[in-house]
Parts: sequence; structure tokens; C-alpha cells
Amino acid sequence: MTRLRVAVLGGGRSSEHEVSLASAESVRAGLQRAGHAAVMIEIGRDGVWRREGHRIAVEPGGGFEEADIVFPVLHGPFGEDGTVQGLLECLDVPYVGAGVLASALCMDKIVFKDLMAHAGVPQVDYRGVGEDGYRADPDAVLAGLLALGLPVFVKPARLGSSVGIVRVADADQLPAALATAFEHDPLAIVEAAAPGLEVECSVLGNSEPIASHPGEILLASGESGWYDYEAKYSPGGMELIAPARVPEAVRERVRKLAIDTFMRVGCSGLARVDFFVDGDAVLVNELNTMPGFTETSVFARLFEASGIPYPELLDRLVSLALERHAAATRHRH
Repeated sequence: MTRLRVAVLGGGRSSEHEVSLASAESVRAGLQRAGHAAVMIEIGRDGVWRREGHRIAVEPGGGFEEADIVFPVLHGPFGEDGTVQGLLECLDVPYVGAGVLASALCMDKIVFKDLMAHAGVPQVDYRGVGEDGYRADPDAVLAGLLALGLPVFVKPARLGSSVGIVRVADADQLPAALATAFEHDPLAIVEAAAPGLEVECSVLGNSEPIASHPGEILLASGESGWYDYEAKYSPGGMELIAPARVPEAVRERVRKLAIDTFMRVGCSGLARVDFFVDGDAVLVNELNTMPGFTETSVFARLFEASGIPYPELLDRLVSLALERHAAATRHRH
């Protein structure tokens, strides 16, 4: 095994800063267990990049901190949305995960769902709501949203980790829910409620990706609850059951749709695809290009259940990043 120098990026300017730091520290430790030399680069809430508390500078075409590869464990805007990926492209350094276009596309839930709809991929019904349009004619917007039925879920369109999401069971709650979403993003998405199980599937690879066993999310709050921030990050808030307790044919349908979705949006390296499963029906919900990445996060646990332990998973990811960078270099300019 070749020992690589890996710069792990964590933190960032988004509201998912703390989640990112936890993921990045876990990745750093896991890479070292896999035999690599990993260093942490923290991006502050102020946007400043620091190594061991000292500011660092970057130069286009000059690589990055003498690293062989960068592992950007960043969640949300200013990190998972193609911005940092574009910077790393300018530095001409290999990096783990999706490129600029796939990162930006998947960060925007409305653009992602529009693409899935165009391809005929089964998914829940949804509407996009811009803050300016809503302010201009709130009654018309609210009437259109009620056509989705109740309950609905109101979310910032370009955020993750269930930040800013509100479940709306009564029409009178919609304005407040939209106001909460608009605190984070001038674009909101409103989704119809989906019956059945929440099932997630991890994907690993570049041109020939593989899918993990699908896992079922079982909430501590029971069927009346939903997968909010507290359920994701509070101890005991959720239980992951892998493989999911669905028929084998349905599990294979989930795995196939996960790979198809990964390829359709042009992902590379890794992703976690989230689904709703109701009987034989499988609906794609969203794709996360940089999901939570601690050893106890769903992405890693699903591959652990599929026979790939955490250090090996990280080792494969850095190899995939080098492979993608080498392929891009052959065709660039």
C-alpha cells in the first residue's frame, strides 16, 4: 500500500460546520489507521483556512499544502455545492468525491428532482418556492402548495443534515415553515409526505460503482416521528437496520436505482442515495455527495455491513480520487 499525504478539510461556513468537523476528524483518524499521513485543515465559520491554528494560502496550479490528495469532508453550502471542488480543480490537486457539476446539481434539491422527473425516475411530488415570488403573492403560492396534500415537509432547497426542515400538518403552519426555510436559503422546497419506510443506500466508485446493502431507518419516536436533526444526531434517536427488512427483489431495486441515480448526475467517489419504500414501490428522495462520515454514520455503516470496514473504505476513496484525477488530466485542455 502506498502511503499518501492526505489533507482533510473540515468545518466550513455553513450551518453544518460542527457536523463537518466531527466527520473530518473521524476521516483523519481512519486514514491514519489505513496507513496514510493525514492532516486536518479547518475552514472557519469566517471562511479562513487554517492548519494547526495558522492561516494558509493557496496558489492556482500550485497543489495544496504538499498533499498528494485532498479529502473535503464538508457539508452544505461553501463546501458540498461545487465551490470548494472548483477551487481544488484550480489548484490541480486530486480530491475525493464528486466534481463541480455533480456537487452543485445534487446540492440543489429542486434541480436534482427536476432532473429525476425528466428521466422518469419515481419520486415524491414536490414544489419549489422562491422567497421573492412568495412575498409577491403568498395566497397563490400557498394554494399551489396545498395541492400536495398534508402533511408536507418544508425545507431549504440547498442545505443538508435536516437543518431548517419543518413538518407541516395544518395549512395555517405553512407560512411559519416557509419563513424558517427562508432563514437559511431564499429557495425552499415543499415535498409531499411519502408512505412506507425510509431506506438509504451507499454507493462507491467512479465509472463502475458498487452499492451497499440498503439500510432501513427505524426512528426511536416510532411511526409518528420523522427523520429530523435530533433523530439523526442524538444518541438513540434512530436505529439502522441493514439489510433493510424488505423483500430481496425490492433491495435489488433500491441498489440498482442508487447506482443509476449516481451515474445519471455524474457522481464520482461516493454518495448516499435516500429512498422511500412502500411495498414494492421504490421512490428516490435525494442524493448526498458528501454524507455524514463518522464510523457510526449511515454511509460507513452500510458498507461495513456489506463487508468493507471503515479504513478500507477510506483507502478505496483516495485511490478512486487519484484514478479520476489521472483520467481527467489525460483529457484536459
